[in-house]
Amino acid sequence: MRLEIKDLHVFYGKIEAIKGISVVVNQGEIVTLIGANGAGKTTTLKTISGLRPVTSGQIIFDGQDISQMSPHERVQIGISQAPEGRGIFPGMTVGENLEIGKYFRKTREAEMSEDMEKVFHLFPRLKERLKQAGGTLSGGEQQMLAIGRALMSQPKFLMLDEPSLGLAPLLVKTIFEKIVEINRERGLTILLVEQNANRALEISHFGYVLETGKITLAGDSAALRQNPQVRSAYLGG
Repeated sequence: MRLEIKDLHVFYGKIEAIKGISVVVNQGEIVTLIGANGAGKTTTLKTISGLRPVTSGQIIFDGQDISQMSPHERVQIGISQAPEGRGIFPGMTVGENLEIGKYFRKTREAEMSEDMEKVFHLFPRLKERLKQAGGTLSGGEQQMLAIGRALMSQPKFLMLDEPSLGLAPLLVKTIFEKIVEINRERGLTILLVEQNANRALEISHFGYVLETGKITLAGDSAALRQNPQVRSAYLGG
């Protein structure tokens, strides 16, 4: 499923957070948005999800203008997000958190069980923690749960906002491996926002650099990793 953002402008009150960006995510790709805190990365994802209103411009998904579509309608047509900070329900069990992921789906019980087993295949730790409250999980397990919940809606287009934030290096490696697995084995199109720019560019096909609400660079991820400007600002060398 192809997603295209055309000349998107988004405001918070009188402050323009997104200043006319255009982004394309082709079917089957992992595309990453990198940039400093406050650049507008999370706002971009929230706008695609429908959680922030479009001031002007268009969001086109699978040939359809979804700019004014409600968040739950976007979930129904195949757009899902694992948000920054994970956003799990701490007082609910792992199983209950996963079930919430299919809330807007019309699905049979057998189909839901099958989808849950797919999540457990991807993240076996979640099956071990099935009856455990989400708030008692480690940071890495909570991130697995956030991604698993997003997958329960059977998305065609998955957005991941800072999936490695606050995780130990070994868990960061695991999460990025799982993102690649989701993309390759499920054929899922992914838009990734990530502070770990080096890892993000390593696993993605294409990248955009966002600075104060504007796209300042775009290109093949491998080329961006070698770009002196990107290396100096985001890759530490």
